[in-house]
Amino acid sequence: MKRALRLVIGFGLGGLFLWLSLRHVDLGALVAAAGSVDGAGLLLAPLCLSIGYGCRVLRWRMMLAPHNPALGYGRPAAALLAATAVNNLVPLRAGDALRCFGFSNWLGVVPGAVMGTMLVERLLDLIALLLAFGAAVWLLAPTGSGWGAFGVLALGFAVIGAGVLALVTRPVLLEALLSWAFGLGRRLGPKAQVAIEGFVIPLRTALSGLSARQTQAALVAWTIPVWFFEGATFWAVALFMPALTAPVAAWLAMPAGTLATLLPTTPGHVGPFDYAAQMASLALENPLIEATAFVLIVHAVLWVTTTVAGLVCLAIWALADTKKAAA
Repeated sequence: MKRALRLVIGFGLGGLFLWLSLRHVDLGALVAAAGSVDGAGLLLAPLCLSIGYGCRVLRWRMMLAPHNPALGYGRPAAALLAATAVNNLVPLRAGDALRCFGFSNWLGVVPGAVMGTMLVERLLDLIALLLAFGAAVWLLAPTGSGWGAFGVLALGFAVIGAGVLALVTRPVLLEALLSWAFGLGRRLGPKAQVAIEGFVIPLRTALSGLSARQTQAALVAWTIPVWFFEGATFWAVALFMPALTAPVAAWLAMPAGTLATLLPTTPGHVGPFDYAAQMASLALENPLIEATAFVLIVHAVLWVTTTVAGLVCLAIWALADTKKAAA
């Protein structure tokens, strides 16, 4: 019942935000604007995205290493990309479950430890996005209805991001918070306790294995190129759209659109991502048609690149698993 409700809410929000994105857009003009993109941008964008995902793999492998020191880079890459492709195609974040449980034996790491590394990964990405959004709003000073209030929101995001970073890198602070969460779960009842412990225990285990300051610094350091190259993917498309008057809007569209994917939505984040990135592009006074075409092209690059690469990795994993079973 809960899954069905989440599906209804997700597809409903996806449809609503997609309608909001396209309700004032002439589709013929949109197609023409999309066709004006220089092919060089469509080659450079997937290259930037690939570099960013390479950094993701290196960061995740670093988190998995305490649990399996012999683990190389190929298997984490296959697991991460395959899970991303499944999330692009199947609702309810099925790819996350696949990465945690389906790839556990392949990685030589127990599912609880894999889950813990994924939670740390999400925390690092959230920190980076909050800080990137705050910096983009303050540096680019977007205009338009409602964006004045985003200056205050951006400051709040930056403070939250810095706070989460302090928690991740300071075990004493985090331990106090996790202990409070355990106590809260006990007070709220058995169901809440199970739900909270299901999040807290893997996170605590993962962070305890990454307690060395050098490891923490390396994880934070690798998170920077992960999101720089994600932003560069947006920027590569923007630079090669002649009618996009402010291509620098790409650096605001990236964190805005990505943060919007936290909402329950369709596979591939159709709707919320597009609307948030479109609003960010318009806030830098780009024309509506070109801003919309830019966002849709970026979304297509992100989706196609990761889905094709992920399906290839999924096929390699399935083939290897079949051979192992037959042996």
